[in-house]
Amino acid sequence: MSWGTELWDQFENLEKHTQWGIDFLEKYIKFVKERTEIEINYAKQLRNLSKKYQPKKNSKEEEEYKYTSCKAFQTTLTEMTDYAGQHEVISENMTLQITAELTRFVQEMKQEKKSHFHDGRKAQQHIETCWKHLEASKRRFERDCKEADRAQQYFEKMDADINVTKADVEKARQQAQARNQMADDSKSDYSSTLQKFNVEQHEHYYTHIPHIFQKLQEMEEKRIVRLCESLKIYAEVDRQVVPIIGKCLDGITKAAESIDQTHDSQLVIDAFKSGFEPPGDVEFEDFSQPMKRTISESSLSNSRSDGKPEVKFGSKSKGKLWPFIKKNKLSLKLGAGPEDFSNLPPEQRRKKLQQKVDDLNKDIQKEIDQRDALTKMKDVYIKNPQMGDPASVDQKLAELGHNIEKLQQEVQKFQGWLAEVEGRLPARNEALRRQSGAYESQNTSAVSNCAQDRESPDGSYTEEQSQENEVKVMTTDFDDEFDDEEPLPSIGTCKALYSFEGHNEGTISVTEGEVFHVIEEDKGDGWTRVRRNEDEEGYVPTSYVEVYLDRNAKGAMTYI
Repeated sequence: MSWGTELWDQFENLEKHTQWGIDFLEKYIKFVKERTEIEINYAKQLRNLSKKYQPKKNSKEEEEYKYTSCKAFQTTLTEMTDYAGQHEVISENMTLQITAELTRFVQEMKQEKKSHFHDGRKAQQHIETCWKHLEASKRRFERDCKEADRAQQYFEKMDADINVTKADVEKARQQAQARNQMADDSKSDYSSTLQKFNVEQHEHYYTHIPHIFQKLQEMEEKRIVRLCESLKIYAEVDRQVVPIIGKCLDGITKAAESIDQTHDSQLVIDAFKSGFEPPGDVEFEDFSQPMKRTISESSLSNSRSDGKPEVKFGSKSKGKLWPFIKKNKLSLKLGAGPEDFSNLPPEQRRKKLQQKVDDLNKDIQKEIDQRDALTKMKDVYIKNPQMGDPASVDQKLAELGHNIEKLQQEVQKFQGWLAEVEGRLPARNEALRRQSGAYESQNTSAVSNCAQDRESPDGSYTEEQSQENEVKVMTTDFDDEFDDEEPLPSIGTCKALYSFEGHNEGTISVTEGEVFHVIEEDKGDGWTRVRRNEDEEGYVPTSYVEVYLDRNAKGAMTYI
């Protein structure tokens, strides 16, 4: 099978076909280029997407990534970045191995095609020239034959005519002979030209054209083979990154399998656990009796029954007790939290204090490292005065020593608060027990209550600060009923153990050692209602006062 023998007369069609082959190859190159652009854009979009959802540093969002589900998502984002990198590899390899190589090959094909068809046209022109010479020789031979025939007929006519002179007959004979000679010469020339043309034509159709067409066939087959190889490379480039993409996907799967819902649930408990006990049952208050506010029987039932101290833990109240409660809760959010985190539930306070202690210890270690480095530098200066003045670092050493001492004092302060929360420092409890012991002779029982001022009157906790500038509070029908009530009688006394600034609505400021009348005991929300005089009353944290409830001299109750 050869184009030279099978398609010897299809010069124009072969030219069109080879040009189509080159155009098709350029079309494939364009396809690969667009694929590489898609891969690059896809990789870029994947990277941007992964970057967009990465947690921001030093933000609340970064704290969320302690959960295993969030860690798995972060791993997915990291794997997607690597996944995007593999698509960039695909684009780069296709550009180098396919686009660049085929572009160079197409240029070579165009030059080769041009050369082959130039030779083909040259051979065509040569055979056409030979054909024209043959045609001219043929026409000349034909003309000479016709003229010789006419000359012969004229001679015979003149020779038969008796009226024609002998000279005219001789002249006609000589002309006939000359014409015959010319015809013979034309015949010889035509024969020679024809023979030569046949040789040229045989060479043209059996040697030159087959050779040229064979070159074109080889060029076309080479183009087809090159396209075949490019298609294989196209697939291989994708196949080469499949293992790495598989590893990326395996990493995502492994991250998903590492999600531990139990662990995440425990983290939620650790993050939000308050440490308080749930509230108890709300006792029925019989308002059908004459208005006489007394201490709740339920809170003193144990004291009357066994005369033993009762430990009452503060907890959230189930209902809204006073009209200022909602305002108080929101206003606590608006203010900054105290240094000892006493506005937080016990468990959250312990974590905050522990974190603060750890941070302070890290700061101390940094200062100690700097001091040690400066001390070594000073020793070097002492041994080698030419390197520096030892006295130049004394001021910095003194400053570091002062900073370390200050930080250590801070650590001791926070450790004290931490120990108090964890029950490792009994000093405050011991003091209260000693004071309550003095009242045991008067049949007054002491009960230690762990409800802290970190719980607002409605039992809510205010760990997060709000950015709200205005707080709108809707009053209830209970507010009007409260306003019409008579002043509550005193049910005992209390002594302030610490100073308290009552900035929130419904609270009252107290100073350490001040004595008040108790007009309502702690209902389990961590607040006690006291009166300074007939006109000034409000709530104070139960943990800030020492309460002695007067119950016909049968017992005493102490809150811490």
